[in-house]
Amino acid sequence: RWAALGDALRRLLAAAGASVTSEYYINDAGAQMDKFGASIIAKAAGTEVPEGGYPGEYVDDLAAQVLDRQPDLLDLAVADPDAAIGLARDLGYELELAHIRDTLTAFGVSFDVWFSEKSLHESGAVAAAIDRLRAQGHVFEADGAIWLRTTTFGDDKDRVLIRADGVPTYFAADAAYYLSKKDRGFPEKVYMLGADHHGYVNRLKAIAACAGDDPEVNIEVLIGQLINIAGVRMGKRKGNAIYLTDLIEDIGTDPVRYSMARYPADSPLSLDSEEMKRRTNDNPVFYVQYAHARTCNVARLAAGDDVRRGDGFDPALLTHQTEAALLAILGDYPRIVAQAAALREPHRVARYLEDLAARYHKWYDECRVRPAVLDGVTEPVTDLHRTRLWLNDATRQVLANGLDLLGVSAPQQL
Repeated sequence: RWAALGDALRRLLAAAGASVTSEYYINDAGAQMDKFGASIIAKAAGTEVPEGGYPGEYVDDLAAQVLDRQPDLLDLAVADPDAAIGLARDLGYELELAHIRDTLTAFGVSFDVWFSEKSLHESGAVAAAIDRLRAQGHVFEADGAIWLRTTTFGDDKDRVLIRADGVPTYFAADAAYYLSKKDRGFPEKVYMLGADHHGYVNRLKAIAACAGDDPEVNIEVLIGQLINIAGVRMGKRKGNAIYLTDLIEDIGTDPVRYSMARYPADSPLSLDSEEMKRRTNDNPVFYVQYAHARTCNVARLAAGDDVRRGDGFDPALLTHQTEAALLAILGDYPRIVAQAAALREPHRVARYLEDLAARYHKWYDECRVRPAVLDGVTEPVTDLHRTRLWLNDATRQVLANGLDLLGVSAPQQL
C-alpha cells in the first residue's frame, strides 16, 4: 500500500511543481537484523525461530537460497554461532533486498535513493548527530544513558539516544537520518509509516524541532492502515503475509495500484481479489481505463471519416448538457491535482477520474463525433464534429495524465 500511495504522491508533488526525491529507508541495523539471521539458520535447520524472529514462509525460501550459497552454514552454526548468524544475516539481507527491488520494479515503483540505516552508524553520522544536538542544548545524561529532551517539543517522554551499555538506539539513527536529509537540502521531509508507528509522530517532530526546524513546516508524518485481502491480514512476522508478488501475478499491477490508491491512507482497507480482476463497469480501474480506450477508439474512427480537430476550439458550439458537464470537470483537473498534492491525498485523483469517466460515457451516448449516415449518405464534416473531437481528445489526455499520476497504464484498447 505504501509503495502504491508513496509513488503516487511522488508523482503528484512533481506534477504540482515540486522537486521531489524519493527514498527507501532500509532497516539494516540493530538487534532485529541478528534475529533475522538467526531465523534463517533456524529455518535451515528445521527448528523453531527465535522469539521476536521471522517465521514467514519467505524466510524458508531465503534459508534454501542461503544454504545453496553457503552449504556449510549449519556446521558453522555449531562451531561459531555468532559468525553463522552474521553470515546468514548478510546473505539473507542481500537476497531479500534484491527481491524487494525486483518486486517494486514489477509494481512500477522506483526510488531515487536507497538509504541504509547501517550506513549512518558506519559513517559516524549517528555520533555526529548527537554532538550537533548536544551543542544546541537538547542532549542530557541520566541513568548512565544519553537522552534527547523531546518533551520540550511535545513528545510524551524524553528519548534515549545511547543506552547505558553504549549501544545506540533506533531513535539515534532516526535523528541522524533526519539531519542527513536536512543537510542534503530538503526543506520538507515527508515520512510514510505503518499503522504500528503512531507513537513516532511526536518524536520525529521533536527531532525536527531540536534540529532547529519548524515541526509544522519541515516535517510531515503520514500514518496508514493495514490491508485485508480475502479476509487475511497482512503481517510481517506472524507468517500470514500475502505477498505483493502474488498479487501482481494473480491480479495485475494496474488493478492493485489503483485499488490501493483510491482510498485515504489512514482508512482501513479491505480488497477482494476477484472484484479487482473483473472487466466490468463496477470495477473502478476498468471503468476508467475503458473510458480512455473509448476515447482512443473514437479518435481512430473519426480519423477514418476524415474528422480532424482543426486549428481552433470553439466551445460555443458545445450546447448539449453533457458537453457542459464534461467541459466543467475537465477544467477542474488542475485544481484537483494541486489539492491532492497539497493534502497528500492521491485518492482524490482516482475519484476525480471516476467522475470524469462517468461524464464522458454519458457524453459518448448522447453526442456524435463522427458524421451520421442517413439513407446511405454520410453527412458532411462540420465544425461541431471537429470541436467534439477536441473535447474527446482533451478527455483522453486528462484520463491518461491522471492514471499516470497513480502509476496506472492508460490502454488504447481493452
